Amino acid sequence: MKTIILIILTVCSNYIIAQQTLDTIYANDKKNVALFFPEPIRQGITGTSNFVFTYNREKEQYFGLLQATPGMESNLLAVTKKGQVYSYILKYKKRLTKLNYFITQKESIGCEQPKEVKQNPITKLQNPYEDRIAYFEKFSKYLLKSKYEVITTKRKKGVKLQLQKIVYNASEVYMVLEIKNSSEIDLEIDYLNVYRTNGNKKRKASFQRLEQKVIYQHSMPKQVKSGEKKRFVYTLPKFVLGDNEKLQIELKELKGNRKVTLKAKN
Repeated sequence: MKTIILIILTVCSNYIIAQQTLDTIYANDKKNVALFFPEPIRQGITGTSNFVFTYNREKEQYFGLLQATPGMESNLLAVTKKGQVYSYILKYKKRLTKLNYFITQKESIGCEQPKEVKQNPITKLQNPYEDRIAYFEKFSKYLLKSKYEVITTKRKKGVKLQLQKIVYNASEVYMVLEIKNSSEIDLEIDYLNVYRTNGNKKRKASFQRLEQKVIYQHSMPKQVKSGEKKRFVYTLPKFVLGDNEKLQIELKELKGNRKVTLKAKN
C-alpha cells in the first residue's frame, strides 16, 4: 500500500513540477531540518525513501523534521489541518546553510478540497397578476351565472366547442366557453389554446397565428365524460382584433386524435 502511495505521489509531484516552479529544501543525515507551517500538519509524505519527514501524528503540531541520506532528489507533499497543500523539491546536501524554514500560507499551491462557490438563491418570479386572482375568480363566477348569447359553435366527432360570451373588464378580457361531449367516448383534454390569426392559411407566407397568454382559468375541466357538458371561463390580457384578424380557439384531445377548432370574427 505504501508503495502505491509513493507511486501516486511521484506522479502527482511530477505533474505539479511541470505546472509551476517549486522551492527546494536541502537536508542530510547529520542534522534535522525543521519546517514550520502556518497550521498544524495533518499529513506529510516524501517521494522516495532516502528522505524522511517526521511530525507528531497523535497531537497537532505546526512543525515537522526532515532528514536525508545520499540519493536521488525527491519531493515533499504536506497537507495542513484546513486542507492547504504545500509541495517542495527535496535534495541531499552535505553542508547545510539553512536549518529552519518558516512557511507562510502564500506558499500553498492550493487546497485539498476546492472552496464551494456560493450561488445566489434562485429568485422565484412573482406572478404579476397574483394580487388580482381573487377578483378574476369572483368575476368569472358572476359571468357563469349571467345570461349569454352564443357567439359561435363548432362540432366535430361528437364534441361541441362553444364560445358563449366575450367581456372586456378593466385590462382583461373574459371568455365564457362550453364543451359538450355527445360521443360515447370520454374526452380527456390535452389543451385548449386561444390564438389571434391574420391572413389566409392557404397562403402560408402571409398567415400568422399568435398564441394568447391565459392568465387565469376558472372551472376549466380536465375531462368531459360522455353525455356531459362543462362551462368555464378563460381570462386573458386585454386585446383588440385588427381588421384582418380572427379569434381562433383550438381544443385538442389527450391520447386521441380529436381536435376542434373554433373561429370567430371581430
